[in-house]
Amino acid sequence: MLAAGGLTQSVPAAEAYKIVNSTQTMGTGGIDYVYADNNGRRLYVPRGGQILVFNLDTLKPVGAVTNSGGHGVAVDPKTHHGFSSRNPITMFDTKTLETIKTIPVEGNPDGILFEPATKRVYVFSHRAPNVTVIDPKDGSIVGTIDLDGAPEQAASDEKGHVYVDIEDKDNIAVVDAKTLKVTAHYPLEGKGGGPAGLGLDAKNQILFAMCRNPATCVVLNATDGKILATLPIGKGTDGGGFNPKTMEAFSSQGDGTLTIIKENSPTSFEVEQTVQTKPRAKTCTLDSKNNHIVLIAIEPVPAAATAAGSETNNATPPASGEQPGGRRRGGRGGPGFLDILVVGR
Repeated sequence: MLAAGGLTQSVPAAEAYKIVNSTQTMGTGGIDYVYADNNGRRLYVPRGGQILVFNLDTLKPVGAVTNSGGHGVAVDPKTHHGFSSRNPITMFDTKTLETIKTIPVEGNPDGILFEPATKRVYVFSHRAPNVTVIDPKDGSIVGTIDLDGAPEQAASDEKGHVYVDIEDKDNIAVVDAKTLKVTAHYPLEGKGGGPAGLGLDAKNQILFAMCRNPATCVVLNATDGKILATLPIGKGTDGGGFNPKTMEAFSSQGDGTLTIIKENSPTSFEVEQTVQTKPRAKTCTLDSKNNHIVLIAIEPVPAAATAAGSETNNATPPASGEQPGGRRRGGRGGPGFLDILVVGR
C-alpha cells in the first residue's frame, strides 16, 4: 500500500479519507491550535482577541469568548470550565462563554492539555517555567514543571503519565502526573528532529512523534522509549494525534496534507493514506464521536474582497498570495478566511 520511500498509496475508494465538511468565516487575526470538546460537542478556535466557538457536529458558530484569544483551549468536562493559553490565562464558562477570571502566569503560554487522570490543566511554555499546572475547579496554580526544553504537544495515558514533545532537544519528556516530576527523556536518536505533533496509543503504550526535520513520524515504546519504526509524513507538521477506535495516528502539515498512519499491531505500522487538505492547515484535533479529524487554516484575501464578519459555508475564496506575516503562528494582519476542514470516511 505504501510505495518505498514515498507517500504514494492505494486506498480503496470506499475506505479512503476525504474532506467531508468545511466552512469559512471571514475575520482578522492569527490562529494556532484547534480544540474539539468531545463531551460538550463544541469546537474552539482562538483567533485574534477572542475564542471562536462552533458546533462540533454542524460547524455552525455558537458564539465567542471575547477579550481573550491565545494559542489553544482545554476544557474540563466535569466543571464545564475552559482555559485559553495566553498571559493572563482566560478561565471561562463553556455553557455561557462568559469569562470567570484571568490567571497571570510566568513564561509564554503556547500549548495546553486537560489531563484526565488528575483532572488538571497543563499550560506549556517555551520559556521557564515550561509547564504551569492549574486546578480547573477554581483556577488555582497547583505547581510548575521544568522540562529542560521547549514543549510542543502533549498526551496523557490517563494512568499517571504525561508525554511531551520537546521541540528543541529532539526528545519526549515523561512526566509523573501525581508528583509533577520528569521521570525520563526519550531521545529520538537522530531519526527525527523538531517534534511537534504527538499521538499516543495508551492501550498498547505506543508514541507517535511527528517531526519537522526531517519530516518523519518516529514511533516509540512509551514504556522505555525504544524506537520501533520511522515513517515519512508531509512537511510542516504542527499537530497530531491517535484514534483508538480506528487504530490510526495522524499528522497535519502546513504543506496541505494530512498523513494517516495505521497501527496494524504494536510492532507493525504503515502510512495508510495522505489526504490533500489546504496549505497552512497544520494543526488538528479529533472528533472522537464521528472519527473525524478537524483542521484549521487561514486563507488571506484582499482587504476589499469581502466585509469582515461575513460568513460562507463551503465557499471558495479568491486567489491570494502568501499569508500576511506576524508574530503569532498562523499570521496576523488583514482580513482572511478561517477555514475549518473535517476529514473522515
